[in-house]
Amino acid sequence: MKLQILNIGNTHTQLAEWDGNAFTPLQLLRSAELSAETLRSDIPVVAASVVPAIRARLENAGVRFPKLTEFSGGIDFRLTNRNTLGADRVANAIALAAFHPLPGIVVDCGTAITLEIVDENRVFRGGAIAPGRALMRHALHQGTAQLPELAMSDALPQLPGNNTADAIRFGVDRGAAGLVRELVTEAARMFSRKPILLLTGGDATFFHAALPEAKIAPEEFTLHGIRIWYGA
Repeated sequence: MKLQILNIGNTHTQLAEWDGNAFTPLQLLRSAELSAETLRSDIPVVAASVVPAIRARLENAGVRFPKLTEFSGGIDFRLTNRNTLGADRVANAIALAAFHPLPGIVVDCGTAITLEIVDENRVFRGGAIAPGRALMRHALHQGTAQLPELAMSDALPQLPGNNTADAIRFGVDRGAAGLVRELVTEAARMFSRKPILLLTGGDATFFHAALPEAKIAPEEFTLHGIRIWYGA
């Protein structure tokens, strides 16, 4: 089955086509600029979205959004509130169970940082939601009179800053790394054996420097979850 698949995030949208065996090279678009004109009209278009306004607009254009009430991709979501669970988190949990031994944890590193936890019985055990690095930097800039909003870098700061910019980098970037490490450590206590740890999302490379034991998932990881959730 040929499909065009979208993973619509708060800032960016991943888009690729599935030919029945593999994805075409992934495109990265700004979510705010996404429109029906971007989409194929000759094959089904399937999407997961965390932006309700974009979802409503694309549903009117015939885009299909999988629902947990119809198909769960082989994952048991009964322990969580399925009415509020983000579609990207559902897709990550499905892809984790489809391609990796369980138990496992996915850390999605984007505008928000999320954890998705699936146990060895394919039960979704919840997770966490926290601000991502870019959101932390933006909030610091917006909430203060003089602190600048700095450009992102994949470099993990090694020393405390001797100037304002480096102090922000050390505080935000090391703080974000510590936050994720703490969340992963506590989540792993749920299991008697060490869970597999995956990183996905646009900021995965940065967090891999702080969590070298993790694996970086392929860029199509969440798209695969959407595809399986849809039943393709």
